[in-house]
Amino acid sequence: MSTPATPRRLFVTTALPYANAPFHVGHMMEYIQADIWVRFQRMRGHEVHFVCADDAHGAPIMIAAEKAGQSPQDFVAGIAATRPKYLQGFHIGFDHWHSTDAPENHELAQDIYRALRREGLIGERTIQQFYDPVKGMFLPDRYVKGECPKCGAKDQYGDSCEVCGAVYAPTELKNPFSALSGATPELRSSAHHFFLLSSQRCRDFLQDWTATPGRLQPEVLNKIREWFTPDEQGHVSLSDWDISRDAPYFGIRIPDTEDKYFYVWLDAPVGYLASLKGHFAKLGLDYESYVADPAVEQIHFIGKDITYFHTLFWPAMLHFSGRKTPNHVFVHGFLQLSGEKMSKSRGTGLSPLRYLELGMNPEWLRYYLAAKLNGRVEDVDFNPDDFIARVNADLIGKYINIASRAAGFLAKRFGGELSADLGVEGRVLLDGLRAPAEAIAELYETREFGKALREVMALADRVNEYVDQHKPWELAKQAGMDAALHDVCSVCIEAFRLLTVYLKPVLPALAAQVESFLAVPPLHWGDSARALGKHRIGAYQHLMQRVDVKQIDALLAPPEPIEIGRAS
Repeated sequence: MSTPATPRRLFVTTALPYANAPFHVGHMMEYIQADIWVRFQRMRGHEVHFVCADDAHGAPIMIAAEKAGQSPQDFVAGIAATRPKYLQGFHIGFDHWHSTDAPENHELAQDIYRALRREGLIGERTIQQFYDPVKGMFLPDRYVKGECPKCGAKDQYGDSCEVCGAVYAPTELKNPFSALSGATPELRSSAHHFFLLSSQRCRDFLQDWTATPGRLQPEVLNKIREWFTPDEQGHVSLSDWDISRDAPYFGIRIPDTEDKYFYVWLDAPVGYLASLKGHFAKLGLDYESYVADPAVEQIHFIGKDITYFHTLFWPAMLHFSGRKTPNHVFVHGFLQLSGEKMSKSRGTGLSPLRYLELGMNPEWLRYYLAAKLNGRVEDVDFNPDDFIARVNADLIGKYINIASRAAGFLAKRFGGELSADLGVEGRVLLDGLRAPAEAIAELYETREFGKALREVMALADRVNEYVDQHKPWELAKQAGMDAALHDVCSVCIEAFRLLTVYLKPVLPALAAQVESFLAVPPLHWGDSARALGKHRIGAYQHLMQRVDVKQIDALLAPPEPIEIGRAS
């Protein structure tokens, strides 16, 4: 896979975090995955705009703000203020972070709605909706709970089942109750606005869009086909989408109404565009021409629980409002702890902030998660023993060890200057390290990070075998072996540089330290094809420490039980 002559233009996003709670480690996994991919693309010379935003609307935020005695805007601002320490702490390099309550999002959401209405894809009808007689409000889908009408699973939300994946209306739940008060909700009439997703136009478009080769992962496409396939009663999951909510509601008002607001899932994905627009405004760039450019690739990284919204609602909204649709939607699984779903309330969570507070190296986690990630929709397991073993054996024992075994000899005996010769064996070894550069690049491109890192560590094994064979510590003791010592240590440093090129998307902070130590400009992917030659390196300083089991024990100590809200 060679770098094209014309750089790609990439617009990349992650799912917007709901602004009712701080980040959890699942957010970090998604952001790290996307960040690695973005950094790789930039190393290949491509143009990338990487943006995200707080998902700031909906009943949960309105209710949480009321409990806190704050306005929704102030409540969201408080949550947003916690974001930078997580993002900076784990070296996640978003270009811009926005909010769905920003003016750009209000404008874009209303423009998209008006365009859909002009297309005849917005309908109005009176529906029966659950009303909480205790709270005095209509209940959003996620504030109605009950038994799934498809599989019978208990305690499911009013819009979809987390057990079988079925999508349904809240009124279809069996034995419903209000998640706010516990009261049995009453059915009341209310006029609602619908996006006519079940229309033949939408179905035809979505079947064509989803089937475009390479746009979606095979398992995602298989799931989507289920939504187009009639069940035994002849019903399909793809039905008209209720996009309105009644006041009181914190959100964006629907044009030409007084008491109707967009359902948060309509304006949330529009936040991708709004964030890009805000970013471009700061840079002084032309947003309209960029998003209209057919060469721009729109890429979304999301979790499997929101596939429905991103592969059906979102592309249909964009297409029928006259906008470009996503080129790819990359879906990942959940993060588990030792095979179990993480739960803060059960003390089986992993707090990213606690991780940082304990002084644990953020690139340990970046490396570990990358070693587990692939291009499929699979859950990722965080196993404490495996974490310690992988970091200590791979990063320290295999990779860092190469530099530490050679740098001292070069500094003391050769003034830090590398040999220009390297010897026949050394040149053969280095050629072998350069050979898989494009294969590793393809693995990064396809998000097969685990395979990429296994390949890199296999290369590191070759280097360590070379070191063990030539034993620089013994050469240093033998008279007349300076040239051989110089070559061996220089080969090690050049090999270390090549491995750093391959690891840089995963370990950006460590790579920056290595660049300083080697006295080289920021490494790009093409640097794997070039040799340093006669070059003077800087003084070596310790690059990374090993994981201490006590840190892991402290990280996994059960926290005080807390309650986390859900997005509406």
